[in-house]
Amino acid sequence: MHSLNIFCHEFVVAVSFVACIVGLVLLWDSKQQKSDVEETEVILFRMSFTYWLVYCLAFGIEKMILPEWESVVMTLKITTALSYFLTFSCIVSLPLHKFAVHRVEE
Repeated sequence: MHSLNIFCHEFVVAVSFVACIVGLVLLWDSKQQKSDVEETEVILFRMSFTYWLVYCLAFGIEKMILPEWESVVMTLKITTALSYFLTFSCIVSLPLHKFAVHRVEE
């Protein structure tokens, strides 16, 4: 059962890796003129996708590296933790930004 959970997590990380790349490609549209509010939202989305992409890469490399390379594995674990928290902070910032803009408009 434990190996099934690990496989499921690895599968979800692999799928989300591809989804992040697709999301970044869709957000690449830099030719349109946007307001500051829209530009901030796009930047937050880009940051979220990029941080999660870093998480996916570090997670994948961590799974491929030999456990004997302790310093590399520890660095990858720190990278995955930091990118996870940065992704979370960007996702939380999106509704907070919308709320702040809405309050200013009133």
